[in-house]
Parts: sequence; structure tokens; C-alpha cells
Amino acid sequence: MHIGEIRGISSVFHSFTVLSDSTRILIVRFSSIGDIVLTTPIIRALKKQLDGEVEIDLITKTSFASIVQSNPHINEVITIEKSVFEVDDRLKAKHYDYVVDLHSNIRSRQVKRIIKALDFTVNKRNLAKWIYVNTKREWLTIEHFVKRCFDSVSPLGIVDDRQGLDYFIPENDRVGLSVLPTHFASGYIAYAIGGQMPGKILPTEKIIALCQKINAPILLLGGSDDADRGQAIADQVGPRVWNGCGQFNLNQSASLIDQAKCVISHDTGLMHIAAALKKKVISLWFATTPQIGFAPWMPGEGSVMIEADCKKRPTSKLGNRGYVDGCVFNINLDSIAEAVND
Repeated sequence: MHIGEIRGISSVFHSFTVLSDSTRILIVRFSSIGDIVLTTPIIRALKKQLDGEVEIDLITKTSFASIVQSNPHINEVITIEKSVFEVDDRLKAKHYDYVVDLHSNIRSRQVKRIIKALDFTVNKRNLAKWIYVNTKREWLTIEHFVKRCFDSVSPLGIVDDRQGLDYFIPENDRVGLSVLPTHFASGYIAYAIGGQMPGKILPTEKIIALCQKINAPILLLGGSDDADRGQAIADQVGPRVWNGCGQFNLNQSASLIDQAKCVISHDTGLMHIAAALKKKVISLWFATTPQIGFAPWMPGEGSVMIEADCKKRPTSKLGNRGYVDGCVFNINLDSIAEAVND
């Protein structure tokens, strides 16, 4: 189908639309940090590959707006607290040509009903994921989330430009190394110790043991929820580890990741930010696995994924079940240290 034909179909929904030379697109992704970062290649491709002037807006939750606020490929970030009906009049007034639904949930369906434009929706492959989690075999194809997002917009002629993820750090959030201990100035490792679910987080005693094996200063990064754990790790290991958890906002953490020699990360949002910044990423996988579709996308040279040795994995899609007996944390700390020290 040609672009003109697609626009013709779209015009059926827009008999009242004000004539415009530009193509107006709304991207829908409400959460979370990593998933929003993973939408950036599709946003860039839509902006650059469609003919003529292209205006792209993104709707997300207010708490995640800073992730894309500085993205030059996005014209406007529309935010909600809880309900899309907070902005329904605003959405109707924009007269979008297309909606690209990269979330596919109740809220995103409400957005599509409000706008009544031609929409393109990502396939979440929920059945394939369920089968994989419960059988430990990939009987149906899951594929990476980014690949599935590109598949959703392929009718528009959009293809992956193979440039990876985008992350744009605002100048006022760039952090100088003077905030770190002086011995970090010669180079440091950033370790994102958090995770949305307990099954994604290496136990504190194992993080301590890992840090003791790494021959470089280590900056711990995470949210305020990780601060006490980070301090316990720093206290045990000594001055070679500095606890930055809860001390920096997301963009400031990204700035410190950008200046690190390499990044160790659990399956969490900072992992995807590190990949966007083309860092060497040592990603650690416990209750979840990369095959679920959220592995680092085109990270920097030397990146590796290190998985725990546990036949029960993945124990759940989100890392929220099946981790209590500790099997999923049977990971080779020496392999991680060797990858970092290499």
C-alpha cells in the first residue's frame, strides 16, 4: 500500500480536519523507562523516512516525560497522570493522521477511540511469551520489542535504519565528574543495581562479592528505593565503591553513564539508556531472559549478556515470581568481573 493510499484511508476519519501540508502522528507509550527508550528508533525513522513535513507527538505518563523531552524528533510530549480523558480535548484538536500504538493496552485503545485516525499497533506476542515462560521453549516467535514496533509501522514504508536507540541528555542535566570522589576521574564502572521486580535484582551479598572482584572504581546508580542497599554495598566494599543511588535524576544518571568506561546493569531502564549511549553494557539476567524481547538493542562494542544458571528461567514475564528459592541468582560472578575488567 502506498503512502498516498494510506492517507486516503485516514481521511475517512478526518472529514473535518483542517488542511495541512504536514503529516501528524501520535506515538502512544505510557511507561516505563526502558520501554519508552526502546520506541526511539521508530520515532526517528518516522520523522526521517516519511515524505514532507512530519510532526510527531508522544503521549506518556507525566513521570516519564523527561525521557523524551529533549528528543529533537518529537514536536510535543503530551502527559497524563492517570487517565487519557485528562487530555481528550487536546488530542481531538490536534487532528492526527496516524496513531502509532506502541503500548497496546486499555489506555492506548481509549486514545485511538478519541482520535479516530488510522492506527498501527505493536503485537505484544502475549501468547508466545506465556508459552515460553511456562514451557521454557520458544514454540512461537517472540522477537525483540523494537523489531515488533518496526513491523507495526511497515505499512507506512518505514524500515529500521540500524542506528540503534536515542537518548538526548539536556545540557542542564549534564553532570561533571567533580561530583564523584577524586579517584574516579581516571575512569569508573557504572553499576545500575535496581530493577522493577525482585527477580531482576541480584541479592546485596552477591553485589558486594562482585564489586570486590572488579579492578576499578564503581559508581552505583539507581533510584531512592535503592539508596539504602547501595550504601550497604559501599560500606562493605570500601572507597572503591561510591553510592549514587537516589542522588541524581534520570537524565543526570544518564550523564554519568555516558562518562563511564562500561556499565553493569540488571534488566532495567538504565540498561536501555546505556545501550542508547553506545556504552559497553554487561547486562545480568535472573528471573527474566533476553528472549522475552527486551535485550539491549545495539549497545556499544564489547557488550555481553550474562545469564544465571537455572533451569527454571524464565520464571515469569516480569521477574515478579519464582525467585524466592534463589536459583535464578546462580550467576557466575567471575565471568561478570572478567567481562568488566577486559
